[in-house]
Amino acid sequence: MTSLVQPVRVFIDPVEGTPAAVEARRWVWPLLILALCVSASGTLFSLRWDAAPDVIRELQASGEMATISEADLTDKIQTTTRKALVGGIAKGVFVMPMTALLLAAILWLVSWLFDRPTHFEKLMSVAALSLLPIALYHAVLALCISAQHTLSVARLAQLVPSHLGALLGDLTPKMARVASTVDFFNLWSTVILGLGFSAATGMSRGRALLLAVVLYAMFAGVMMVGLPGVQMAGGGR
Repeated sequence: MTSLVQPVRVFIDPVEGTPAAVEARRWVWPLLILALCVSASGTLFSLRWDAAPDVIRELQASGEMATISEADLTDKIQTTTRKALVGGIAKGVFVMPMTALLLAAILWLVSWLFDRPTHFEKLMSVAALSLLPIALYHAVLALCISAQHTLSVARLAQLVPSHLGALLGDLTPKMARVASTVDFFNLWSTVILGLGFSAATGMSRGRALLLAVVLYAMFAGVMMVGLPGVQMAGGGR
C-alpha cells in the first residue's frame, strides 16, 4: 500500500510528499491513475457527446453539406462518435504515458545541462507525479460529464473552468489563448515538477521551481498559444 499512499500524499502535502515519492521512485501508480482518469473522461465524453451538430457545422464549413446524403451523414456521425471513443481511451492508455516518458527525457537533458546527473527512474517519477493534478482534472471532468444528458465540444470546455480565460469571459481569441495558460491544474503540476526535480537532482528548491516555471512557459507558448494561433490563421485562409 505504501507505493499507492506515497503518490496520493503528493496531493495533501506536496512539499514533503513529493521528495519522498521521488526518492522511493514511485512512478507506476501515478501513471496508472493518470491513464485511468484520462481514459474515463474520454470514454464518458464519447458516450454523452451529441456529435450531429458539430459534424454538420464542419460539413457546412467545408461545403460538403449540400452534396452529402442523409445515410452518409448518419454514417459520418456514427464514425465520428466511435473515433472519439477510441481516441479518448488511446489518450489515456498510450498518449499520457508517452507524455510522461518524454517529460522525463527532457528533465534528464536539463539535469545534464545543469551538471546535476541523476538516475533516470527518479526523473520518471518526477514526470509521473507532476501529472497527477492533470489526472485529478480529468477525474473531476469525468464526474461533471456523467451528470450531463448530452454534451457538445464547446460545452465540454466549460465544464471545469480552471483557467483564467474561463473566468475573465469576453476576450479576443489571442488573449483567450494567453489567459488559458494561467491554469490552476497546470500550475499545480509545475510546482510538483519543480519540487520533484529538486529532490531528484539536489538543486535548490527555489532554482528548481524557477526552472519548472520556465519549462512550462516554453511549453505553453508553443502548444497553447503559438500552434493554435497558426491553425486558426490557416483555417481563416
